Amino acid sequence: MARSRPQNLYRRSDLERGVPRDSPRRHPAAGPGEPRPPASPPGDHTLHELTVLSRALFDTPDESEILRLAMDHIAVAGPYSAEAGYLEADGDLVASPRNRQNHAVTATVDRRVRELAGRDGPVTVRGRPWGRALGLRGHEKVHGYLVVTSRSRPTETEWSLLATLVRHTAAALSVAFAHRRRREDALELHRLREERADLQQQLVAVVAERAYQQAIHALMADIAASGGGEEAVTRALHGLTGLPALVEDRFGRLRSWAGPSRPDPYPEPDPARWDELLHTAAREAGPTRIKDRLITLIRPHGEILGMLALVDPQEEADEYTVLALEQAATSLALELAHLRNLAEVELRLHRELADDLLAGTDETSAYARAEAVGHDLHRSHYIVVVQWSDRPADDSFAQTVGRAASAVGMRSMLTRRSDHVVLVADDRPHARALYEALALETGTRSGTIGVSAPCASPDGIPQRYQEAQRALEVRRHSRKRYGMTFFDELGLYRILGPGNDYRELEAFVREWLGQLIDYDARHNSAMAETLARYFDCGGNYDETAASLAIHRSTLRYRLQRIRDISGNDLANVEDRLNLQVATRVWKIVLGGSC
Repeated sequence: MARSRPQNLYRRSDLERGVPRDSPRRHPAAGPGEPRPPASPPGDHTLHELTVLSRALFDTPDESEILRLAMDHIAVAGPYSAEAGYLEADGDLVASPRNRQNHAVTATVDRRVRELAGRDGPVTVRGRPWGRALGLRGHEKVHGYLVVTSRSRPTETEWSLLATLVRHTAAALSVAFAHRRRREDALELHRLREERADLQQQLVAVVAERAYQQAIHALMADIAASGGGEEAVTRALHGLTGLPALVEDRFGRLRSWAGPSRPDPYPEPDPARWDELLHTAAREAGPTRIKDRLITLIRPHGEILGMLALVDPQEEADEYTVLALEQAATSLALELAHLRNLAEVELRLHRELADDLLAGTDETSAYARAEAVGHDLHRSHYIVVVQWSDRPADDSFAQTVGRAASAVGMRSMLTRRSDHVVLVADDRPHARALYEALALETGTRSGTIGVSAPCASPDGIPQRYQEAQRALEVRRHSRKRYGMTFFDELGLYRILGPGNDYRELEAFVREWLGQLIDYDARHNSAMAETLARYFDCGGNYDETAASLAIHRSTLRYRLQRIRDISGNDLANVEDRLNLQVATRVWKIVLGGSC
């Protein structure tokens, strides 16, 4: 039997004013064992009531009042009662004053709502067969909860109406929250502007007896005298103007920032756009506006050392702001010029020491000079030679190499020659890091790097310099001419070409035959001789065994022992070639001794 609609107790004016019913609408519940009545579509009057309630919710600017309206008129959607309501505030849920006053029930519902942590879920209330905590969800968060109970399980239609009411309530809360945030933001902006106006009034009071320009000049002079540097200048400029202040170096990289809204991470400069910006700013006599920034170049004696800027998206800067920016740029120009001079002196001292080390210098003097410039020459060093096919080895390229070496953590002294740059590094470079960093810096991969063997003392650096050049030349004339090559990985190529002496030949033999020679000395055996005879016979087992007057199986055993002792594989073409050359040098050049 279809249920009849309960009599509507609302008057339209009451609902629009948010006046609750005298008593909520109730649907009779099915008795035990009786089937639920079939769902029936909502009547026009119910839909009208929901429409009027929705309008009232959206017309209400206060979140607490929105929640109250929803709780008072929950019966519009069906046989429901609003047991409790909650609003989110600063990460917590605040109970509505209209929640039921039964302490035990309130505590149970409150605990359950907090356990749900933003999810919908059932709620148990004594005397109510059905209960549900429904989240009032906005676009980004849950604005609160509505705890609804019923004396009977809702039909599908009643549940749909309740869900609609909850959605409209949540949407109204979202609108109210958004309006409140805008009001708060407007109040905060107004407060900041008033604060800035107060600060400007204070500044006017301070400099009342003197011109504003003299006051700023005095402030910047004090900062320069105290050695505050770039950070102090940008902080002072931010304090004077109320705008974020920043300094970038001549390549567009951030050096200092004072004020809010600093990008994190700070964007890497685009060389093409940076050059265009510099050209634009250089054409102006004073500060110039580019997009949301008011910028001025730091260029003592015409050389650009960096850029000072104020971030001013609202274009609030006035003549006093421009004056403060100009005075700060003047102060920074002196500071950066001083730092530049110090860096040039330090670089010159490093280059002079590096030049003397490459040419050969007194060891005691070298240690003392290295200590004076802050370089530990007592460590094992490597000589690194860098050449880029499309870049001349001038000061600009040397600086590029220096930046790349610093970026990959290399501690080094730098100098240059007519066609390459030289680094005296205190550690073995990573196999590819320096090359990749330089490829990134230069924008091209057409470069070659040669690295020497380690050098334990300054007097060995000239020879290691030749090794680095040899490694570079071998790489340049190989099939893959671009990249990094280490001298101690050249193998046979180490002894090819001019400039080799007895020590280099001996080092090559020791590298490839040293373990066999030492084994023979300890065990009175002939492993090195067996290997040499094996190569002399072209790898023929029978001829080799006959020349050594041993059985073929004995030769096979010795060759296996040679593999085990030396760690080299006779089947590997590269190992076989180096071993054969080493045995020839050992017998012919070194006379069978090493």
